[in-house]
Amino acid sequence: MGETDKVSLMRSKRCLDCGETKPETEFWKLKASKDGLAFYCKPCFGLRNSRSYRKKQAEAGKSTRPYRRYSDVPEGMKYCARCKEIKSVTKFGSNRAHKSGLADYCRPCHSEAIAEIRDRNHGSARNYLLKLRYGVTEAHVEEMIAEQGGVCVICLRVDAKHVDHDHLTGLVRRILCFKCNGGLGQFDDDPDRMRLAADYLELRGSHARRMRIEIGAPVVGGPDRVRWDPSWRTKGSALKSARHYHRRRRYGINDEDAEWLLKVQMGQCAVCFGFPAEHVDHDHVSGAVRGMACSACNTGMGQLRDDPIALRRAADYVEGRLVKTVTDEHGRTRLSLTVPDVDPATVPRGGWKALWEQDGEYRKQTLPFDEELDMPEWEGPGPAGVLSHD
Repeated sequence: MGETDKVSLMRSKRCLDCGETKPETEFWKLKASKDGLAFYCKPCFGLRNSRSYRKKQAEAGKSTRPYRRYSDVPEGMKYCARCKEIKSVTKFGSNRAHKSGLADYCRPCHSEAIAEIRDRNHGSARNYLLKLRYGVTEAHVEEMIAEQGGVCVICLRVDAKHVDHDHLTGLVRRILCFKCNGGLGQFDDDPDRMRLAADYLELRGSHARRMRIEIGAPVVGGPDRVRWDPSWRTKGSALKSARHYHRRRRYGINDEDAEWLLKVQMGQCAVCFGFPAEHVDHDHVSGAVRGMACSACNTGMGQLRDDPIALRRAADYVEGRLVKTVTDEHGRTRLSLTVPDVDPATVPRGGWKALWEQDGEYRKQTLPFDEELDMPEWEGPGPAGVLSHD
């Protein structure tokens, strides 16, 4: 017998269960035995433990899955204990707490388990997100909606569904509709910018004054420009860009008109004067062009329905001047959303129109812009200004 064969025989052991002689690496360590190895090989040891465990589970009335050795899982694969399938390790998320660095469940099962835990601990996914993001519960939100009479506190038209919060302090303000909440975000919660937009829409801001000086009217163009300015469409015979024809058809201006507007505005937004002008802004009733606006102002005005009242109410809202808490004759507190004051819970859906107009006039008078200049409002929808590029 060679030296190699002797070393190999010395490092082997016979399993008392299966009767096979196997290398010592197939046996667990056991200090109590003479050779320091367990009496049974690893597969037989696992079977013994499995029989003992399953016997105890059966006595307790519990069912268990069939015994499966970890080594039965191929390299690069992992067993998911939830769906009881062997899948590629790429199907599992990471978990640094485990030696393998992988999560116990595959990704679909992990998502299901997390959803079950979340619903069990928080009642619903919405309640969990409300507590996580805003520190309020679903019940608290429903209570706030009831206090508002079920409508958005800014527009008083649409159901209140979206929680609005102060991005500086993180505190919840009130419940708004989707558009009003998005409009505040477009204006960066800047009340001065919203009031500038309200004046701009009413054609009484600095941009409208400049347009009156330049062309004698606060707006230009419009879809029916061909009717009152027949020579405009025939100017020039060269083929233009697709954008040129789109502007001509929709807004009644062409590329030269847009360049002139940008020059008058010095390339800045006609509303806020703080960002580059990128979009043609027009009156959705007459179709006439008011000016060139930045993306945020153009979108923000649209989300607030191009309504100066909504913009001024939104400005007062972010300053904490719109929603007030008042005490009635019975000593109970309630909300006040308009001037004149009414209980929101008593106003039927669609019953805010008269109050809306009175409230808009009040906010226009209490915080006017450009009050030193009494500029006449554009009568419309007659011919807008005519541009000259000479």
